[in-house]
Amino acid sequence: MPSVSTGAPVTTGASAAQFPATSESVVDTRLAPGRPGYRRTSFALFAAGVATFALLYSTQALLPAISAGFGVTAGRASWTVSAATGALALFVLPLSALSERFGRRTMMTASLAVAVAVGLLVPFAPSIEWLVALRALQGAALAGVPASAMAYLAEEVRPKALIAAIGLFVAGNSVGGMSGRVVAGWVAQLWGWRAALGAVGLLAVGCAVVFRLLLPKARHFTPRSLSPRALARTVGGHLSDPLLRRLYAIGGLFMVVFGAVYTALGYRLVEAPFNLPQGVIGSIFLVYLVGTVSSAAAGRLVARLGRRGALYLAVSTTAAGLLLSLADTLVAVLLGLVLITAGFFAGHAVASAAVSRTATTGRAQASALYQSAYYLGSSAGGTLGAVAFHAGGWSATVSLGLLAGAGVVSVTLYGTHAARGERRRQALSAKAA
Repeated sequence: MPSVSTGAPVTTGASAAQFPATSESVVDTRLAPGRPGYRRTSFALFAAGVATFALLYSTQALLPAISAGFGVTAGRASWTVSAATGALALFVLPLSALSERFGRRTMMTASLAVAVAVGLLVPFAPSIEWLVALRALQGAALAGVPASAMAYLAEEVRPKALIAAIGLFVAGNSVGGMSGRVVAGWVAQLWGWRAALGAVGLLAVGCAVVFRLLLPKARHFTPRSLSPRALARTVGGHLSDPLLRRLYAIGGLFMVVFGAVYTALGYRLVEAPFNLPQGVIGSIFLVYLVGTVSSAAAGRLVARLGRRGALYLAVSTTAAGLLLSLADTLVAVLLGLVLITAGFFAGHAVASAAVSRTATTGRAQASALYQSAYYLGSSAGGTLGAVAFHAGGWSATVSLGLLAGAGVVSVTLYGTHAARGERRRQALSAKAA
């Protein structure tokens, strides 16, 4: 990402060399705090994040009620979450390619419109199979939002403000996940899970309208023709980048932890010794507010600790929360969830921002690959977490989370070792020259 630009549009393939910061006459027209449009953009994408996560995880807090309503196991009910996240993972790359041709703003608008329309049909699903199918369709529609949003920000926002802007979008995700679950929990307790899904759908409609009204037109987007061969080259280039591969793995592994914990959580809390009603279980998701704070603070963490240091802190916080949640007291479980949520959202914000800054061409595809890994992790974590809970209780779910966290540490340590090795090779080459 260039540090400055001329008044001409900045393409997704622009390099720093094209826009050198050597002339006082060069003016950067991209958005930054205090500039016109920055606040509107931030609030618009915050609303998009709320709608996306509210819809994507709308059934997660309702899984025990859905299991009871259709007479199915936790594993089968968990597919109402995993089908949505899995479909999003599969469709995010092709829809990001369409955004290169038709624009980020157009793609996000169309995706939200289809997703909220399906969301209004979901409460009327006559069987678990229909519910899973509609949720898969909803996830596929939502795939147009995350990667397009990241690419929009990378093109329209100055690099120094990018992590903060992406952090606010991720914060919108956390608020959406929280509000959707809280609303669903209390509405389900009063009128049943179908009414709860309808309420989440209406919430998403409102957010989609706010998004469309606030988001400014892109000023630095240049349309590209749709070329499968060019797309394959771009994707191949990203997958051949060792740093991007590590960031994709980190995002997926973090999401395995998060998906497993929050899918199995409802089943644990309805059982002894907690025996909590649906409304109270939904309210527990207020801990998502911690994610809002930690994701928004990701930029400061990176500035102070560096990217790897911030990731180590995030995974350590998540692991501490997993261990604390093993206690059979509600206070300990809540504190554990606070740490898990804070660590996850901080790690996600750091990794996703690093992807946007690392990719100098095809940013939409780079972000799409990250989102694919991220939501595949969510899909796998949700299903495996439910199966683990059914087989071995909460301790089995925690063990799965700790294993994924160890994977994050291993990938980050490998990156540190590789970076040191590259610096040594460069130093030896300099001496030899």
